[in-house]
Amino acid sequence: MKPISTPRRTASLSAQLVDSLRSHIEAGGWPVGTRIPPEQSLIEELGVGRSTLREALGALVHLGLLEARIGDGTYVRASSELQSVMVRRASSAQRDNVLELRTVLEEYASGAAALRRSEDQLHQLRELLADADAACAGEDMSTAGSVDALFHRAVVRASGNDLLIEVYDYLGTALTSSLGGLPWDAAGAEKHAGLHRRLVNAIEAQDESGARDAAAAIVQLTRDHEADAPRVTEGQ
Repeated sequence: MKPISTPRRTASLSAQLVDSLRSHIEAGGWPVGTRIPPEQSLIEELGVGRSTLREALGALVHLGLLEARIGDGTYVRASSELQSVMVRRASSAQRDNVLELRTVLEEYASGAAALRRSEDQLHQLRELLADADAACAGEDMSTAGSVDALFHRAVVRASGNDLLIEVYDYLGTALTSSLGGLPWDAAGAEKHAGLHRRLVNAIEAQDESGARDAAAAIVQLTRDHEADAPRVTEGQ
């Protein structure tokens, strides 16, 4: 049987530019959440025409890696197509489902971190705890939420499971955004901080069961906090 011949074609300049910019984003050249350079700067840097650049950027917006904001520029939305798809899916899911997924990932990761963490990773967790306490003391809940996200990512990285780390990084924003969604009163914030200290203590003691229990309790506290929060009705 005659084999199917492979078509020969040269990728267009815009297609080559898409691949180049995608690689640049995946390598962290433009971190997620940052605004990319202005159009004219990119034209001069890359040596391409305006239409070619716009076509490439439009393709990356379509893939979900970039987000064009009218009057504000273009921002990096995700580091890969997989991250874009997973974050979009998690963001549209029911809150309970997101929290359940967070429990599964963080509970396992915390147990693994207790068994595999390094002294450097343990030191980093202690530093992040101190940063979170400082933010809460200053009632800066926005910063506290950001530090909390960094803390949980650090726990997952201490698990030593590269695939789990990659999946969690893809879903990190959607999974940890629940902390900053509602204000915490002093008692709730202290209980939340206490559970984080309990988690780090278990990881330091290489107590796998204790670490898993603390991680599950953290997510359950968030769930209870959201359930008890007053609902804002339309018109209020």
